[in-house]
Amino acid sequence: MSYSLLIGVIALAALTMIWTLFQIAESGLKKQKQTLQKTAATSLQEMFIFVDATRLFYFNILAFVFVPAIVYVITENPVFALGAGVATVIGPRFYVARLKKIRIKKFEEQLPDALLMVSGSLRAGASLNVALESMVSETKPPISQEFELMLREQRVGVDLDTALQNMEKRMPIQDFIMVISGMRISREVGGNLADTLEGIADTLRKKITMEGKIQALTAQGRIQGIVMTCLPLFLMMILKQMEPEAMAPLFNTWYGWVTLGVVGVMECVGYIFIAKIVNIDV
Repeated sequence: MSYSLLIGVIALAALTMIWTLFQIAESGLKKQKQTLQKTAATSLQEMFIFVDATRLFYFNILAFVFVPAIVYVITENPVFALGAGVATVIGPRFYVARLKKIRIKKFEEQLPDALLMVSGSLRAGASLNVALESMVSETKPPISQEFELMLREQRVGVDLDTALQNMEKRMPIQDFIMVISGMRISREVGGNLADTLEGIADTLRKKITMEGKIQALTAQGRIQGIVMTCLPLFLMMILKQMEPEAMAPLFNTWYGWVTLGVVGVMECVGYIFIAKIVNIDV
């Protein structure tokens, strides 16, 4: 009787644990789906990348299931499989952030030339909207996409100030905020908008030149960060090929897996610190 009761208690505990894990997994999947939907509806659409959030969620789940399994089959190491699983979860966020950073950088590089185009059209007697339309037709994305969206908003009845505010929210960078402020002030007080835009374009061009010099001076530091991050991993692979028996505990024992986990975390932290040091904002 007591034996049957013990089996029943163990079975009940196992079912309870399975149900709890299922609830946690369901909650996590629901949160992940909401996060992907929010990302698709905000960050991706702001970059004019339109994807189905549901399809993106299913692709993310498939990657989370199959990528760690494939890594484990190839390496037979749970640490590498766990790292692959973490990468599939946080990797898309970093990728989207990287795409946004590249887009903003390209927007900043295009902005001075675009302002000079608008200024030239204004000096030729064109209105602001006509000057912006001419600039949009002669430039490439992303700056043409942003100004074209602003012009479309005006066509459906949105006033210029609101359209500028919406574009400022999509591109919250200091250079563009200065441009928007200059356009608003010139429009309200009746100043010469062409001169204002030319002055801002000259300032932005000098700023871009200074940023290029800083990037060139800090290039060595960035390369050193990459080399110092990859060097331990490269040495570990070389030693594994040269001394497989001596390196076997690092890949086949629990304390070796813990060591690999600590090494991976410290590698990431070290690279982030080096990237922060050499990242100089003008």
